[in-house]
Amino acid sequence: MNATVSRLGAVLGLLMLTASMGTFLGACAQQETPAATTPKMIKIDGSSTVFPISKALAEKFQKQKANAIVVEVNFSGTTGGFKKFCAGETDISNASRPILAKEMQACKQAGVPYIELPVAFDALTVAVNPQNNWAKEITLAELKKIWEPAAEGKITRWNQVRASWPNRPLNLYGAGKDSGTFDYFTEAVVGEPDASRQDYTASEDDDFLVKGVSEDANALGYFGFAYYEANKDKLKALAIDSGKGPILPSRETVENNQYQPLARPLFIYVNAKTAQTKPELISFVEFYLKNAAQVVTSVGYIPLPNEVYRIALMHFYEGKVGTVFEGKAQLNLTLKELLRKQETY
Repeated sequence: MNATVSRLGAVLGLLMLTASMGTFLGACAQQETPAATTPKMIKIDGSSTVFPISKALAEKFQKQKANAIVVEVNFSGTTGGFKKFCAGETDISNASRPILAKEMQACKQAGVPYIELPVAFDALTVAVNPQNNWAKEITLAELKKIWEPAAEGKITRWNQVRASWPNRPLNLYGAGKDSGTFDYFTEAVVGEPDASRQDYTASEDDDFLVKGVSEDANALGYFGFAYYEANKDKLKALAIDSGKGPILPSRETVENNQYQPLARPLFIYVNAKTAQTKPELISFVEFYLKNAAQVVTSVGYIPLPNEVYRIALMHFYEGKVGTVFEGKAQLNLTLKELLRKQETY
């Protein structure tokens, strides 16, 4: 594995030293698209939260390359995506949480080294139907009361959460178990990953959850900020009170480190070994990081500081394999602090 990492670092380092990256990649593009050949393919799967970002960038990249390179973007949830990625079935894995220790081990056993690249911030949003005229904010303690395993079959009405709320059914919509959103939400709210009641409408498809909440006056659900932003006329976001007063999700509250603990970084993971033999993958990842800020904003997420994209691109060029998250989510830490930690693999 160390040999693989060294080779990748040498390959990418050479690209930086011989000429500009753009010149090299342009030359590669000419070589990889001779007449009457099948377009090169890049495969991406994983998080439905990250899906809008990768999909939009894939479309821009394909247009720039005149469809000589096809970027296929699907979603099966962060967990589902890592299963495919560690099996060598995809080139890039979208993730709405860091890679877990068991996934690190699976990739290592399969000989799949990965480069971890942060691409955006998300404000994990708790939303209700606009007809809900009683709830404007909710505390972390109340969210735990709703979602912890002990609530299953017991906390089923709004007035059981807060006595001043009406005696109406509490219908829950949330991420499925293959979703990184599920992992992050359960750890941030319940205090333990994978700890959740089971009697709710679950899906790895955020659009499905949005539809459910938007059509149910008694609903409460959670999903990525971009899906709320795209459906503001159909949803109402609840302000989250984690002990310092209620805070609504927004770009400003995330950037100012106020929307805690539901603000989180989003990632792509690149197969470092495949990057050695697919210059089109190098080209796409470089395009991704250089254009991410604009696209992230356009699809409704929060872009990273320019310094973070610069560091991420440097890590990619250097072939830095591993993760700075030690196989688990780390709440309430800034991305800059985590990026400066030593990568482990």
